[in-house]
Amino acid sequence: MQNVIIFGASGHGSVVLDCLEKEGKYNVIGFVDSYRVKGYIVNGYQVLGSEFDLPYLINRFNIEGGIVAIGDNWTRKLIVDKISKIIPGFNFINAIHPSAKLGKDVSLGCGNVIMPGVIINSNSLIHDFCIVNSNSILEHDSVMGSYASLAPATCCGGNVILGKFSSICLGVNIVNGIEIGQHTVIGAGSLVVDHFGDNVIAYGSPARIVRQRTIGEPYLSTPKKKQLSKLESFKEIESNLSI
Repeated sequence: MQNVIIFGASGHGSVVLDCLEKEGKYNVIGFVDSYRVKGYIVNGYQVLGSEFDLPYLINRFNIEGGIVAIGDNWTRKLIVDKISKIIPGFNFINAIHPSAKLGKDVSLGCGNVIMPGVIINSNSLIHDFCIVNSNSILEHDSVMGSYASLAPATCCGGNVILGKFSSICLGVNIVNGIEIGQHTVIGAGSLVVDHFGDNVIAYGSPARIVRQRTIGEPYLSTPKKKQLSKLESFKEIESNLSI
């Protein structure tokens, strides 16, 4: 099995770890996280260092790939970009829980997380670095743009198109044939019966636009994610590796 690492030692990282362990295709070596002390233990695995330690970690542990376990779509992009700059051509793997059901001719890009109980039906396309969360449904002939996410218990009908960085929050239902724009957030519990463009927040039953949103604006309210989303450069995050 290939040796891999998980970027992000949060709760989401623990769920990704569970997916990888149960999938049984990869040997997880540990976590990489700039905001955890080196040696910190998460679910029995060590935090090995930060993204800046990658060249050393790859050589020491024969790392052949990894996955970014960051829930916030924009922050996930920042981390992916940083990794790709440090290690061009880094192998981003998919994590697919064995209880997930993927239909005929479903296509997946790289770096995606498919969680327990997910159903992705025939002819759907999921681009790169998406999250399809627990017990969510993406029906036939639907498309998820890169860095989009479905929260737990969401249901998207057939021929739905989700733009890049779009976030469909807990328990949302989207009827057939709907298109959601890039960087748009649909609030928890909403019923979506109409199209929405780029850079808006909408919620309700039926969902209505509440306001515009800026690219990278946090929608998962944890201090760490708010801090990361405001970063323009990762230069301030130094390596904590002690050799």
